[in-house]
Amino acid sequence: MKVFVAGASGAIGRPLVPQLLAAGHEVTGMTRREERADTIRAAGADAVVCDALDADALRDAVVAAQPEVVVHELTALPARIDFKGDPFGSTTRLRIEGTRNLVAAAKAAGARRLIAESFASLYAPEGSWVKDEDAPLFLDAPAPFDNAVAGIVDLERQVLGAEGIEGVVLRYGWFYGPGTYFGRDGSQAEDTIKRRSPVVGKGAGTFSFIHIEDAAAATAAAIEHGAPGVYNIADDEPAAQRDWLPVYAEALGAKKPLRVPVWIARLIAGGAAASMATELRGVSNAKAKRELGWQPAHPSWRQGFAESLA
Repeated sequence: MKVFVAGASGAIGRPLVPQLLAAGHEVTGMTRREERADTIRAAGADAVVCDALDADALRDAVVAAQPEVVVHELTALPARIDFKGDPFGSTTRLRIEGTRNLVAAAKAAGARRLIAESFASLYAPEGSWVKDEDAPLFLDAPAPFDNAVAGIVDLERQVLGAEGIEGVVLRYGWFYGPGTYFGRDGSQAEDTIKRRSPVVGKGAGTFSFIHIEDAAAATAAAIEHGAPGVYNIADDEPAAQRDWLPVYAEALGAKKPLRVPVWIARLIAGGAAASMATELRGVSNAKAKRELGWQPAHPSWRQGFAESLA
């Protein structure tokens, strides 16, 4: 099957392209940088250099590839997220304008299926600590999450409502593994080692993690399986911050995380970061496992952190 991957040189694109090739698909990977195109070609895929915000160039690139399936993994996240600023601005633009351009390009190319990246920590912080795909979204999120949530909701609306195309939205959990914030060289690892990532208050905020290779495997499964719709892509064990953070620190060889009151976290890191540590909701992966025929190779962050950081 011919597959076009937009964002093929990103955190998830890098493991996804080899997995698709190993499954026998013909892959064209898109990146914005020429030097990254060489890496895509070295993996065995065709590569195209294109900016998703250039609608005409994107249309030409996708039409030339003639894909049956288009995969949307476009983001522009900074190396470090500062919750006091607007770290999601560039990615939000991609999720709105880039998605619009990619949907139009996929239609022009006659693609039958469009798979797009979304985020599992999108659910309203109310009620159950673990959410399925039908749970209400956090539509009244505070800054800087307000614009980010609006961008993700717009992306999902465009993909699921694309006429004549099977729209599939994958709400990924928090990535860990090589090339991610939680990887050995990532900003979360640096902050944890320097004890700048404390347990906040009761640390009740519930995180759902997914190893980057498992996220790629779920994406590859969605190429051929699953009805159009939304799927949570996470491991089997949603976990409160107070539970996972000490395990992550130990896997890094770092000291045990500090504990700080909520008011101090708000003062130092901002209200959004403090709220995430205390109110975030995790997700159930039951639908993805059932309908995509997918199982995470790393079913829990407990083993996954240790293996990925060894």
